[in-house]
Amino acid sequence: MQAPTDATPVPERAPAPSTINHQPSTTRAPARGLVMLSGGLDSQLAVCVLRGQGCHVEGVVFDSPFFNIQAAHAASRNLSVPLQVIDFTADISELVAHPPHGFGGAMNPCIDCHARMIRRAGERMRELGWDFVATGEVLNQRPMSQNRRALDLVARESGFADCLIRPLSAQLLEPTRPELDGRVDRSRLLKLSGRSRHDQTALAAQYGLRDYPTPAGGCLLTERQFCRKLQDLKDHEGLGNPFDLARLRLGRHFRLPGGAKCIVGRNAVENQQLARQCRPDETLIRPLAVPGPTVILSAGASAPDLAQALGLAAGYCDAGLETVRLRCAGSGGLREVSVARLPRETARPWLL
Repeated sequence: MQAPTDATPVPERAPAPSTINHQPSTTRAPARGLVMLSGGLDSQLAVCVLRGQGCHVEGVVFDSPFFNIQAAHAASRNLSVPLQVIDFTADISELVAHPPHGFGGAMNPCIDCHARMIRRAGERMRELGWDFVATGEVLNQRPMSQNRRALDLVARESGFADCLIRPLSAQLLEPTRPELDGRVDRSRLLKLSGRSRHDQTALAAQYGLRDYPTPAGGCLLTERQFCRKLQDLKDHEGLGNPFDLARLRLGRHFRLPGGAKCIVGRNAVENQQLARQCRPDETLIRPLAVPGPTVILSAGASAPDLAQALGLAAGYCDAGLETVRLRCAGSGGLREVSVARLPRETARPWLL
């Protein structure tokens, strides 16, 4: 296989698909480890490379309102590898509030986040009495977060640098304890480097991997529009309530002039979710007899903010009426009101 000019060639002794599950010739028990499985190609290849030399591996993925872990579940099924899910909500909320190494291009504390993930995986590894944590990182694939300095910093900050293996670039990095003590055969790990995907694509074909997502972010903390809502939540209600974090994915979010938060559903699925998630101290607004949004108004809203939320609910109804009949359920009880539509242009400055 001919490597591209900006990547080091894959060792020719990389295991063929027919040998992926072979057991090592030594009588020593195979090494056991957790692979941080995002579901992308690189993390799937990390599983294959380690399993190809007889290691017992399981995947681990981190769940939070900012991540989508469906790709990890799909990869787990395709690879027939067990997947452990760790709730990362409190961790990432803390890091977004106070990132020791700052943010990337948006509100993504990548260095701190990755180090914390390795730490949490390392703690799980230690509880299990296993040998290593592995990632699918490739040296210099991402110029900011996967250069040598960043990889070393993440390993050091995690507290588990001596147990960390990066199978795709291991031969270009310092060996760690599982390699030094022979539990993992360093000579059968790879030395990929650079941004080209040529070698990974060739390895995917070799291992029979066909179902993997194209390289993409997948983290909402890198999306500027989402981060506007997150920053607003951080500035007003704070990041301590996981339900508030989860609702950032739903609907249009407005910060009304009086300070209340208003969420307007965009479709039937979101309307149902918002109705289920409305808390007892919040106000739930729904249209009567015409198609339109479910609206949540935050607790303690002033009378002017309530009037504006009702106007928003009417304004986003599909019926071409000047006034809309709405049902409003809140701390003052249940009532029905007729409300004039609030022009969307009026509400645009409040939209997050």
